[in-house]
Amino acid sequence: MSQYILRLDDASDYMDVKKWQRMEELLDQYGIKPLVGVIPDNLDSSLTDTYEQDPEFWDKTARWKEKGWELALHGCYHKYTTKEGGINPVNQRSEFAGVPLDKQKEMIRHGVDVLKGHDIEPKVFFAPSHIFDENTLVALKEESDIRIISDTIANDVYFENDFYFIPQQSRRVRKLPFKVCTFCYHPNMMKDEDFEELEIFLKGRHSNFASVQDMKLKERPISNFVRVLHTIYFEKRR
Repeated sequence: MSQYILRLDDASDYMDVKKWQRMEELLDQYGIKPLVGVIPDNLDSSLTDTYEQDPEFWDKTARWKEKGWELALHGCYHKYTTKEGGINPVNQRSEFAGVPLDKQKEMIRHGVDVLKGHDIEPKVFFAPSHIFDENTLVALKEESDIRIISDTIANDVYFENDFYFIPQQSRRVRKLPFKVCTFCYHPNMMKDEDFEELEIFLKGRHSNFASVQDMKLKERPISNFVRVLHTIYFEKRR
């Protein structure tokens, strides 16, 4: 039986408040505790120019934390500065990949400090557009206590370079032949039919969903099968 994780991207003080509220009510209805990517210092004009600043945002993160939602470090400024694909090349734009180590350390340090200032101790990281590189991992080791990454393609959680990688395979809920599946949603961009599809899936499979806190992470090395899966998947993306 597959274990599911629901991941929500781009939570910040600039977001679609109504859609996030709709998502929260839906997940509460089925007892789902998602993994939420919080942008510490949002300077992404596609978000800041689109949405009104929400003065209650950090109060919401406190409420989510109280519910047992896992609040992750989702980049720093959410601004793309390179066209690199890094070690998870599902896209060719990044806030981190290709950026010098010192700058990446500065961004990780700043992002963590902002979240800690709001009583959030991040244990999970995922980068904007899923793109990061080896220097990102070094920066996380040196500037944070984060040792869990939500990203890469695999059939199960694996342990490499001192990090647990929880795979993220789909942008919508669906049945997949993997032991652990992460479904990544961007509530800001969701349409009515997306919420409806999600609710139908949750009705029948809500017991399959787990929080990151509930997962029993083991230092299982990456398998040869996953290495082949990476090669096939990324070649297909190209």
